[in-house]
Amino acid sequence: MNNKQLKSWLICIDDTDDIGTKGTGEIAQEIAEILSGDEHESCSFITRHQLYVHPDIPYTSHNSAMCFYLETNKSLAMIEQLAIAHLLEESAPASDPGLAILACDSGFDREALIHFGLEAKGQVKTKQDAYDLAMRLGVSLSEHGGTGQGVIGALAGIGLRLYGQDGRVKGQIDLGQELYEEGVELTVEEVLTRSGLDIVVDLSGQQLKSTEVIHLTKKVKAVYCQHQFALLVYRHEGRWCNALKRQLKEY
Repeated sequence: MNNKQLKSWLICIDDTDDIGTKGTGEIAQEIAEILSGDEHESCSFITRHQLYVHPDIPYTSHNSAMCFYLETNKSLAMIEQLAIAHLLEESAPASDPGLAILACDSGFDREALIHFGLEAKGQVKTKQDAYDLAMRLGVSLSEHGGTGQGVIGALAGIGLRLYGQDGRVKGQIDLGQELYEEGVELTVEEVLTRSGLDIVVDLSGQQLKSTEVIHLTKKVKAVYCQHQFALLVYRHEGRWCNALKRQLKEY
């Protein structure tokens, strides 16, 4: 395969699960692996984007969409075929799956997508809103069961990923060793080398120097910040510590 043939895409799914079934994040991870299985192809960390929680919006537990960046030589038709087949096979019967696919080189209106994503964090949007915008911007948007309400979150997730300042990275960051309750200390440089993350930032968005030491405990989670994958840290008892649930809520 020739690297020059690779194209960049953003892919997002929403509302594929039900209580007690495989989560949307796990299904997104499987789709990412299917789509990036050939030599030279690759996909990014998956980001979880929190959307509006409201009685008029059906959701399983948190109303969040899952998005990832893909580099592949596959065509849009092939991406759609593989992703849809997996959604149909793995989505919960009671779910309302939606799929959004954006070609990153398509000259789309970035601000319009970001605006839609940000609005979906605090407003009730409709399927028609989503389909109208997707058609205008050339985004592949499709529903695959139930009411199809997941198209709203899928399109919003694309916009929030483009925003670059929203989303938690799916799962726990692997630092190559067990982190016990008492914790372990690593430099910023060691954290980045072991994890594949891009930066370490504090709660104000300030980037830490490579020599700073971080006290890591419990589940180490990352966020999407400044268009990069970041370990979020805060100052506690005179040392840097990885962000916990209360600090991560902003994302």
